[in-house]
Amino acid sequence: MQAESAGIALSLAVLSGILGYLAVRGLYRSYRDRSRHQTMFGLGLVCGTAALVVELIAYLGAVNSPLLEAYVFLSAAIVGVLSLGSAKSFRPGRFETVYTGYMAVAMGLVAWYSFTTPMSLSMVQNGIIVGNPSLWLLILSSLVTIPATIVLLTAAVVHLRRTFRPKGLLMISGACVLGAGGAFYVASFPVVLYYAEFVGIVMLFLGLTDLSRLALSRPAAASERSSL
Repeated sequence: MQAESAGIALSLAVLSGILGYLAVRGLYRSYRDRSRHQTMFGLGLVCGTAALVVELIAYLGAVNSPLLEAYVFLSAAIVGVLSLGSAKSFRPGRFETVYTGYMAVAMGLVAWYSFTTPMSLSMVQNGIIVGNPSLWLLILSSLVTIPATIVLLTAAVVHLRRTFRPKGLLMISGACVLGAGGAFYVASFPVVLYYAEFVGIVMLFLGLTDLSRLALSRPAAASERSSL
């Protein structure tokens, strides 16, 4: 049982590291390309990384009310911030501006009530955060997660209709899965978030990492030596 617990803790730590790497990479790209939607995408991954770190801390038994308050906010912020990066996929117009303003107000309300509402430690059972916050906070969170999930899924369809790229599909699908996990947690299905984080991170990693370079590096080097 101890070996199993250590394995789960290790997997959470590894996933946190991978998602943190992807977040830093996304923010670097946004800085390099001066891209607002990539900045939102990177910040969304930062929220996901922070949520995973809280899950790891809770699993290790070092949990308190402020951490749980942060987790409730992050569960909604993941999908909300990621959707801000996808809003640009729609036709130019007022939508992006109006949606950004709406999401800023909605997430501000969720942040205020999350960090001012004490969370019971009973939300954590056997190291897993399974409890839910107050009904009022759930309603406020749904004002973020429901429209954000719709925007993410709609943006994915729009993107695929314009151009089909396998890596692009993996990135969009990973973001949607990761964001939907937060929405399911707010909707009282907390276990879904854990599975969504794993699947979404794997998709994002495959979409953002060029594995062909790693696979071809050694054969290429060998061919160069043989030609000499």
